[in-house]
Amino acid sequence: MSRPRIATVWLDGCSGCHMSFLDLDERLLDIFERADLVYSPIVDVKEFPEDVDVCLVEGAVSSEEDLHRIRMVRERSKTIVAFGDCAVTSNVPGMRNPIGVPPLLDRAYRENVSLNPQVPTQVVPRLLPTSQPVHRFVDVDVFLPGCPPHADLIHTLLDDLLAGRVPDVSGSRFGR
Repeated sequence: MSRPRIATVWLDGCSGCHMSFLDLDERLLDIFERADLVYSPIVDVKEFPEDVDVCLVEGAVSSEEDLHRIRMVRERSKTIVAFGDCAVTSNVPGMRNPIGVPPLLDRAYRENVSLNPQVPTQVVPRLLPTSQPVHRFVDVDVFLPGCPPHADLIHTLLDDLLAGRVPDVSGSRFGR
């Protein structure tokens, strides 16, 4: 029997959820004795693979690139976890929503620069009209709250999923 395949993805967020994931410290060894990490911004794999068992998705869907990525991740993953408050509610990335895209880009790329003020047309992904939580675009199987989720809660979630249990992510005993 093959080992479970775990992936993590970073959309529009600060990477705090991935930092909390790394805060599992030696418990990562326990998790990866039972599963393989097949994709993540913390490993050098360039393309999201097929047949992922669990994918932790950090960040909101804010750009066309994010939208393309989350749809592909959903197609290739059995279980998607909205990983942290940005993925669950759009949290900080959603703070741009009342501003609108044109004024936001003007402020960032024209008003606050002294050299070559212009909105980029290459490299920077095209923004969606609003930043939205992951579940607005794809089905989410588990919601893991927190900004960022505490390492103990992440460990409990992964331990439960790897053991075939329904995860208890209420987080009440892991609050900071």
